[in-house]
Amino acid sequence: MNYLKNIEELIVENEATKKANALRDNSSTLLTYWNIGKLIVEAQGGVKRAKYGDNLINEWGKKLSLKYGKGYDKSNLTRMRTLYISFPIVGTLCQQLSWSHYRYILPIKNLNARNYYINLIILNNLSVRELRKEIKNKAFDRLSYADKNNIEIISDTNNTSLSIKDMIKDPIVLKSDKNMNKIDEQAIHKYIISLLEDKFLELGTGFALMGHEYKIHMDNKTYKIDLLFFNYLINAFVAIEVKTRELQHYDISQLEFYVNYVDKNIKRNVHNKTIGILIVKKKNKFVIEYTTSDDILITTYALN
Repeated sequence: MNYLKNIEELIVENEATKKANALRDNSSTLLTYWNIGKLIVEAQGGVKRAKYGDNLINEWGKKLSLKYGKGYDKSNLTRMRTLYISFPIVGTLCQQLSWSHYRYILPIKNLNARNYYINLIILNNLSVRELRKEIKNKAFDRLSYADKNNIEIISDTNNTSLSIKDMIKDPIVLKSDKNMNKIDEQAIHKYIISLLEDKFLELGTGFALMGHEYKIHMDNKTYKIDLLFFNYLINAFVAIEVKTRELQHYDISQLEFYVNYVDKNIKRNVHNKTIGILIVKKKNKFVIEYTTSDDILITTYALN
């Protein structure tokens, strides 16, 4: 008998059971808190009058927290009321989110911003700490796409999905080394590429790295794409070029050349058209107005 293998099988089964129990516990907790919020709103005379019923929450919070712990104090009862008001249909609660996630989601007043962060959690399995970081860095405010007014929560009953424009911020905030100003321009370029590589993989929204300074060959010459990713959510290659200066018109032409090369030599028929992302230190609105291609997304980076 292979005792070690049997032990590992027991551990794997136990861990799976623990995770399943955690999901059930989370579902039960959310449903309980939603129902408590519903009863509070009803006791206060409905949604329109609920916000004026803080005296009731104060009284109940004192009684319940003494009997059942601080998880049922005034602050948490207020959150449960907000949970019900924000998600009046219980089926719209996302089981992928824990109550700790909801504690940071509920204060967000903008419905589209709230839905955006919920989608990030669903797609990227964000921890509470990671969610806090995204909110603190104002990820929604830095979205580079134009339409922020129709974001729906991803579910099995709709076809909502993030596009590449939903995934890329403007600016992309990179945590940098304090001493980087002492190195030359070429080294800075390589350094920023390495930061972006980590950033995109950390983003996790379907990105898989195909190559860092990815080499392509044409007419006996070798060119290097700063970063080449494949994104399985949009089923397309994503070519990225970085410029540590203001955008110039020929930067777009260079990236279009790389995008066309990938389309003709790497992409397969089952893949969607390749997307190019040009990340610059500073935009040039005139260049963007007259030369931007629909296949090229332009954004900026910021070091902190």
